Amino acid sequence: MVLEIILTLIILFFPAVNYWIFKDGGVKGYKSLIPIYNYFAWIRLIKKPLWWLIFMLIPFLNIFMVLLMLVSTAVLYKKYKLWEQGLAAIFPLIYMPYLGLSKKEKFHDRSELPKVKKTVVREWVDAIIFAVVAASLIRMFIFEAYTIPTSSMEKSLLVGDFLFVSKMAYGPKIPNTPIAFPFVHHTMPLTKTTKSYSEIVKFPYYRFFDCREVKRNDAVVFNYPDGDTVALNAQNQSYYSLLRHYGRQRVENDKFTFGKIVARPVDKRENYVKRCIAVAGDTLQIINQQVYINGKLTENPKNVQYIHKVVTDGSPLNRRVLQKFDITEEVFSHSDGSLLMTLTDKSAESLRALPTVKSVEKVVDPPMFDNGDIFPFDRNLNWSVDNYGPIYIPQKGITVEINKQNLPLYSRIIKNYENNDLKVEGDNILINGKVATTYTFKYDYYWMMGDNRHNSADSRFWGFVPEDHVVGKASFVWLSLDKNKSLFQGKIRWSKMFRVVK
Repeated sequence: MVLEIILTLIILFFPAVNYWIFKDGGVKGYKSLIPIYNYFAWIRLIKKPLWWLIFMLIPFLNIFMVLLMLVSTAVLYKKYKLWEQGLAAIFPLIYMPYLGLSKKEKFHDRSELPKVKKTVVREWVDAIIFAVVAASLIRMFIFEAYTIPTSSMEKSLLVGDFLFVSKMAYGPKIPNTPIAFPFVHHTMPLTKTTKSYSEIVKFPYYRFFDCREVKRNDAVVFNYPDGDTVALNAQNQSYYSLLRHYGRQRVENDKFTFGKIVARPVDKRENYVKRCIAVAGDTLQIINQQVYINGKLTENPKNVQYIHKVVTDGSPLNRRVLQKFDITEEVFSHSDGSLLMTLTDKSAESLRALPTVKSVEKVVDPPMFDNGDIFPFDRNLNWSVDNYGPIYIPQKGITVEINKQNLPLYSRIIKNYENNDLKVEGDNILINGKVATTYTFKYDYYWMMGDNRHNSADSRFWGFVPEDHVVGKASFVWLSLDKNKSLFQGKIRWSKMFRVVK
């Protein structure tokens, strides 16, 4: 709430940077201090059409409009050079008062200004800057294009799907690291390890407004929670999983294998897309692959998939038959001669109807003792990917008891996501230096799982997704390409294009 008030005041009183410029232009300076009216007065000062005020009411487009107004104001002091206009847009709190106060600078009415003919180079530079700024604002706050790299969401989202993600769906966020190379994520183009952003300026988590809450079964894009630390030579693996398997000493000292260890801010962690299975306040349990929320059996997503054991009479399965039944994942031979196949319920029924197929049965991962790969990595829990929980999904403002037994569930929340100092000394849990027996959550959390349940690195392996990691909602697939086929073999999946993500 405090941050919202501060941002509102900044927006309302931002034209105050032009206090002395207003006076230079014959407008009483106090008018720059009157909320809302100050923008009207500013537009009249720079002789721009009043319909610009309409764009000032549109979130994020108004940011771009303010930049244009700053540049237009600098032009009134005959600041035509690109670097001068850049100063006005990037450092207005310093540059605009300087223009108004400096005796060397002279204000000119727009009618007094000569027409400046731009060179071809300058026109191209202005057009490119305009396009980059506009596209960056759209990408940052409204929607962004993504490509699906893995099969964790098949059949809902396929490898090679190009989709738009709505950042307005749950409310757009201020980027944590606003200074970054445009149109890339965390690494510079043509490099594997050079970061594309600067942390000189860092903003805390803030979401402008909540359009709607994340709901169960939404296909959500989020920043990978386990990606706060990365081994640059093994970026496709969880750093914390590497520590569990190889030990901290080897991971941090074996630079040839693992590379440099780096930390990443929230907005520069890998983007994942999964389905929200449980929301804050829910209690989740998985029994023999069936998900229960708050003790009630939930309906599976339409295209949920599991590994099945397929036994045939020895005849091979024709690839055309697999394509007909929309079976796209690899088929593996089991040691007993059977086949392991990833199937939806519909494709499993289709296979059972074949005369050469004797049986098709789901492979269920039983409860497993000493399973250190499953969150919360407590070897005393008999949890597996198909038999899991019960586990409570933390809700903002809710207080829970904490002890050494349940601390593995919440330690990462307390320390990494909500930035507290956490220590265990004997039987005591110390949070920020004080003995604690309870903890109150600062954020809402979510539980994400892939529709391809046996081929998905999801919350079962790394835990909760904090609300500040939520990027947006997967909304629309505009192109779908099969990476295993050429253009003349059906590379473009025409039937999978222009579809809404459900």
